[in-house]
Amino acid sequence: MTRPVAVITDTGELDPEPGVGLLDEAGFEVRVVGSPDADAIAAAAHDADAVIVGYARIDGALLDRMPKVRMLATMSAGHDMIDTVEASRRGVWVANLPHSATEDVAVHALAQALSLTRRLPQADAVVRAGGWSTDFGEVPRRAGEMTLGLLGMGRIARTLARLAAPVFGRVTAHDPHAADWPDGVERLDLDDLVENADVLSLHIPSTPRTRGMVNADLLARMPQGGVLVNVARGDLVDPEALLAALDTGHLAGAALDVFPVEPPDATDRLRTHPRLLLSPHSAFLTDASLRAYATEPARNVIAWWTTGRPHTPVTVPAGVAAPASDSTARTPRTQGASA
Repeated sequence: MTRPVAVITDTGELDPEPGVGLLDEAGFEVRVVGSPDADAIAAAAHDADAVIVGYARIDGALLDRMPKVRMLATMSAGHDMIDTVEASRRGVWVANLPHSATEDVAVHALAQALSLTRRLPQADAVVRAGGWSTDFGEVPRRAGEMTLGLLGMGRIARTLARLAAPVFGRVTAHDPHAADWPDGVERLDLDDLVENADVLSLHIPSTPRTRGMVNADLLARMPQGGVLVNVARGDLVDPEALLAALDTGHLAGAALDVFPVEPPDATDRLRTHPRLLLSPHSAFLTDASLRAYATEPARNVIAWWTTGRPHTPVTVPAGVAAPASDSTARTPRTQGASA
């Protein structure tokens, strides 16, 4: 009997072997491409049943070259690298990892927010330059007198709200799609959220509607001396508008874990601006999350092969009925804004 074929695209810093082992034990032939290149993926996956996706772009043109594929499993919570509408139309499942790094990303966002509100990068620079407290020009505000605003109320934002509630005086959020709303978080419309957020943290996906959403107008409506945190997607923020707000001092700082182009060019001011606190798309990164990112996509593929359905579907293929109780799988046209 011919073994089913699973292909793993680009793996980045991940060791794919734990996932390869699970798939092999389940009877799969596994091929690791190790590249996001479409030609390399198509060559390896021409007869594949399932593809595990890193950052590689999977669109209709590539799906044409993988005619047997009926399962796409991402190695992340994000799935914007896949054309989910086209996949669903072709009868292809798409599954993601909604839980694997939720706590890690939320903790990272809180750490960035507190680092900026406490002016830790500036304090570090003062000491390294030979100065002391009398040379510290920017006095931090008390976090208990500040408002944290969350744009999006998905799993990460809800976890961040829980962690931040004892620290910030007020936690607010905006998400017109969220049904699960935590106690203690004020639900505001977008204008009120932005105008009251001393710290604005982004937790929405990249869509045609949200790309560039954090523009000059939105930043200008934030309170003077506000802080922006982005652990979501780099293209949510207009980089020139952000740099201008930092240059004028309207924003006291911004923390970026994601960038419009990754990694940013060495000459990009997003790398060098003194009011920016940067991390290399590492908010998810812990020993536990690395294990999960290798094994859980494989488990999604195995579940699909053995039961006809992955554990954590993002979309249900056209023509497949979703269970009435299933709140995780959504058709591409009804996906919420939460991330």
